Amino acid sequence: MEFFERHQGGERAVLLHVEQRAVDSNEDLSEFRELARSAGAEILVESAVNRQTPDPRLFIGKGKAEELAELVAAHEAELVIVNAQLSPSQERNLERLVKCRVLDRTGLILDIFAQRARSHEGKLQVELAQLNHLATRLVRGWTHLERQRGGSIGLRGPGETQLEMDRRLLGGRIKQLKERIARVRRQRAEGRKGRQQSDVPTVALVGYTNAGKSTLFNALTVTESFAADQLFATLDTTLRRVEMNPQLTVVFADTVGFIRHLPHELVSAFRSTLEETLEADLLLHVVDAASPERDRQIEDVEVVLEEIGAGKMPRLTVMNKIDQLEDGAVRIDRDASDLPARVWVSAKDGRGLDELREALAERLEPSSVTRRLFIPMADGRLYAQLQGEGAVLEEEVDESGWHLQINLPVARWGQLLKKEPTLADMVVDGPEPTPPEPFEEILAARDPRH
Repeated sequence: MEFFERHQGGERAVLLHVEQRAVDSNEDLSEFRELARSAGAEILVESAVNRQTPDPRLFIGKGKAEELAELVAAHEAELVIVNAQLSPSQERNLERLVKCRVLDRTGLILDIFAQRARSHEGKLQVELAQLNHLATRLVRGWTHLERQRGGSIGLRGPGETQLEMDRRLLGGRIKQLKERIARVRRQRAEGRKGRQQSDVPTVALVGYTNAGKSTLFNALTVTESFAADQLFATLDTTLRRVEMNPQLTVVFADTVGFIRHLPHELVSAFRSTLEETLEADLLLHVVDAASPERDRQIEDVEVVLEEIGAGKMPRLTVMNKIDQLEDGAVRIDRDASDLPARVWVSAKDGRGLDELREALAERLEPSSVTRRLFIPMADGRLYAQLQGEGAVLEEEVDESGWHLQINLPVARWGQLLKKEPTLADMVVDGPEPTPPEPFEEILAARDPRH
């Protein structure tokens, strides 16, 4: 049983683009059109409005709302899509006035995700995101909500309104989905644990949607994952193991594309997918170098990475689609430490891919860290683990514990710091960085409802 709504392709739609003068980060009109087309809408006409601040009742002014109703009637539209985030009451009030369904930007993106999900996990995540969104809009469009239901087997009791029953059923489905996604998340964690134990670094491809991530992923891994010139072509994380050279094997992870103002419901629901990004050893930030909006898109991706706790992770930027530039030269830009920072490539025709592989190998070359540790007797398991990995260079023992000098690959040391929270306190030759915040706390801080 599915509670969420989704479009049927080809719905006749009126687009309403809103520019808020009091807001610095308005949505892009061309991207709005592409989102509507990606959802399968047939765009009949566009309308634009400037607002200083949103109207609390209709979001737009009453006069503009009446004009919108006339447009809907004149074009026999079935849907109005608004390029802004509406409150549930604003959405309902607009629907009553224009006499057709109204969808805001968040609902539109959720609908596209519903169409794109292919894997079992992706479908679970999309349904959870849509149900969380629907829970605040449950009264919209229902004609039976004020009917009273008498007591009957399986219902809560006499006098329960249909709305209350719907909310109860919705809550039960959300709980069920969360449990199923938690099981998938545990399976993902087991897979990551196996990769970490084998010391195989993970490179996660991130970037603005339609920047060419999946095309680049296919070129680097010589596979045929789905790639298309459309927004959110890839939702489900795909992992491929590649031997870069005899000394270096890498796992590449192709992740969901980012977009400006990615709805909180999606960030929350796609937690297990985004954790592939958080657990990666290197982020490959893929940029559409030919896009006139590339600087803003880079900034938007950085904002999302910061929001999910990946803002300080090491990254290599890939300036893709140089085949569409006048000066489509392949080159590697280096940072102040002489490490590769940007590589200019064309995933479509293959130019620059050899240079990208060289840059990846240089960034992922196994390097080691040496630390002095004091491990108390109570932590003998950790001591045995370090001994078993051949990491101990020097050792002294007394009644309080072990005084060690160890040497480990950088990646393995980082994995141990994440796995053993007390390890940082055992370092006696300098402070270690504090581990990242738990994902749940990051989401809670981002969500204004908390």
